[in-house]
Amino acid sequence: MDILTIIYLIYTFISFYFLFFFLLIYIPNRKEISSFPKYDKVYSLSMIVPCYNGESDIRGTIEALLDSDYPGLEKIIVVDDCSTDGSWKIIQGFAKKHKKILAVQTPKNTGNAAGAKNYGAKFVDTELIGFSDDDSYPEKNGISKMVGFFSNPKVGAVASSVFVKKRKSFLEQVQSIEYKMIAFSRRLLGFVEAIYVTPGPLAIYRKEAFVKVGGFDVENMTEDIEITWAIVRAGYKVEMASAARVYSVVPNTVKAWIKQRIRWNIGGVQSINKYKKNFGSSKAGMLGKFILPFFLFNWILGVFGITVLFYRLIRTLIVRYLSTTYSIEYQTAILNLKDVNLTPSILVFFGIAAVIMNFFIIVVALSHSREKEYKNPNIIAVSFYFVFYLLTYPFILLTSLYKFFRGKYSW
Repeated sequence: MDILTIIYLIYTFISFYFLFFFLLIYIPNRKEISSFPKYDKVYSLSMIVPCYNGESDIRGTIEALLDSDYPGLEKIIVVDDCSTDGSWKIIQGFAKKHKKILAVQTPKNTGNAAGAKNYGAKFVDTELIGFSDDDSYPEKNGISKMVGFFSNPKVGAVASSVFVKKRKSFLEQVQSIEYKMIAFSRRLLGFVEAIYVTPGPLAIYRKEAFVKVGGFDVENMTEDIEITWAIVRAGYKVEMASAARVYSVVPNTVKAWIKQRIRWNIGGVQSINKYKKNFGSSKAGMLGKFILPFFLFNWILGVFGITVLFYRLIRTLIVRYLSTTYSIEYQTAILNLKDVNLTPSILVFFGIAAVIMNFFIIVVALSHSREKEYKNPNIIAVSFYFVFYLLTYPFILLTSLYKFFRGKYSW
């Protein structure tokens, strides 16, 4: 058995391990996917919205928060990070009309969302502190479906399901499938206390936990991942309210999409680098025992998968080229009937089985995230996501690693 086959079998084993892992979580918990505890206490809550040049969406974000049915929402703190467009005027206009809204502006541009979020947190004196991006639209009952988890004093943060707001372009439609897959997998991880991110579009933290970990890390490009890991390491639990939905605007051009994904991956590398000493440590709770290994193995799968694929492709092309050249030169047959082997390879069988299982999980995930406002994604978008879209991730990851180690990246 050659070394490449051994690597492929190891890769296949890990892939199947994760596939069965998710299935084994899903089957006994399938009826609880959208469940959430109703709040038995009205916790006081402040929502912070960091804004930088967000005049196209900030109005909708503020209106969505004002429309929230949660009675404990006392303040909406909108932090303008020295925008150069008309954002600040829009924010001030809302503050004049609504007593619940506090408009603040940073002394100077912080250069990242974490800086603006931390600045807004200085004005919070409520039990809970929540955050929403300046291009995100929480549903009317979204916050109400999250707060009940805080009845457990061990819960330090609650995440929501992020869906795509605008779906005019094909890229936006494909991303809507991806976001539903992310929300579904995050909910499954919640059943084993392994949620690794509280997304920026809508997340709520216990103020005590937020202060204990020192707020957001302004050096990290994915502050929502880093603070989640910090909260878990501090001994708190993180829950996922999949029924709480927030609609966020996503990139509508390939260039903007690649830039966003590179930032996400660099932030992930930063987080791994920061918490690498906690890898496998029981003192760090689920961060060390599961989240860090899970995060790392997923990346290894992506890189090795594309490496093996391209090695086999290039090797096949070279062999075919040399065989054809040899055959023409010496006038021999390229293929004889005796060379045809119709016995299916076990490697091919594993590959087909993995494809079928992955597609099944996609179908299940989409069935749990139906929407009244939008139709189910068409088969073309699903097929593109499954066949081509996911193949780009390893390339983006490799680019991110290259930029990280060179130190050439910015928010």
